[in-house]
Amino acid sequence: MKFDVIGDIHGCYEELLAIMSKLGYEKIKDTYHHPEQRKLAFIGDLTDRGPNSTEVINLVANLVSTGQAYYCPGNHCDKLYRYFLGRNVQITHGLETTVAELKALSKKEYNRIRQTFMNLVEQSPLYHVLDQKNLVIAHAGIRSSDIGKTNKRIKTFVLYGDITGESNPDGTPIRRDWAQHHEGREWIVYGHTPVKKPRFVRNTVNIDTGCVFGGALTALQYPEMTTVQVPSSLPFVEEKFRSFE
Repeated sequence: MKFDVIGDIHGCYEELLAIMSKLGYEKIKDTYHHPEQRKLAFIGDLTDRGPNSTEVINLVANLVSTGQAYYCPGNHCDKLYRYFLGRNVQITHGLETTVAELKALSKKEYNRIRQTFMNLVEQSPLYHVLDQKNLVIAHAGIRSSDIGKTNKRIKTFVLYGDITGESNPDGTPIRRDWAQHHEGREWIVYGHTPVKKPRFVRNTVNIDTGCVFGGALTALQYPEMTTVQVPSSLPFVEEKFRSFE
C-alpha cells in the first residue's frame, strides 16, 4: 500500500485541503479518495494555534471513519482530549485558540465536535505500524526497541519526544535528538518539532515544517520517500523552528 503522511496541521484547514488536492485526492460524495488507492496518514496535532481546528477535526475524523486515512494522536490532541473529559488542563500553548472556536459553537454543535474528536482519539492507536512493519508513524517519534509495545514511558516519548525533564527559556521542554541513534531498518515518520525543511536522518523523517508558524504543510509520499509541500498562509515566526546544525 502507498501512503501520504501529513505533518502537524494545527488548525491550518485551507492548507490541508490544498495539500490533499496537490497529492491527487478527489472529493467523491462525503469523503476523499485517491485514484491510485493511496491512503492518508496523519501524525497528530490536528488542532491549536491555527485558524480552523474544528474543520480539521471534522475532515480527519471523516477520512478515518471512511477508511481513507490513518491517524495517531499528538500531544495537542491528548491535551484537547483531556479538556473534553473535563480535566484541569491549562488553556495555553495554543489550546486557547481551539477553545475560542468551541465556545463560539451552539451547544449541539459543540457536543457533536466533542464526541467526534473523542471517538477519533479513543479508536486510534498511539502509533501506527504499517506496510509489514516497514513504516511507523508516531507523533514525536519512537525507539525501534519500543515498536509493538505501549506503556506510560513510551506514550510520553511518542507524544513529547525524548525529553530531558528540563526546560528551554520559553518554557518548552528540552528534547534530545533521538533520530541520530535510530538503527532500525523501518522508516519512522514523525513531527512535533518544527524544522524549516523535512529532516531525513537514519531512516527517520521529521515532516513538521511549521505550517502554523508560517512555514509549510508537508506530506511524505511512501514508499517513494518524496515530499510534497504547500506554503503557509500565516506569518513566519523564525524562533519557533529548531535548528540541528
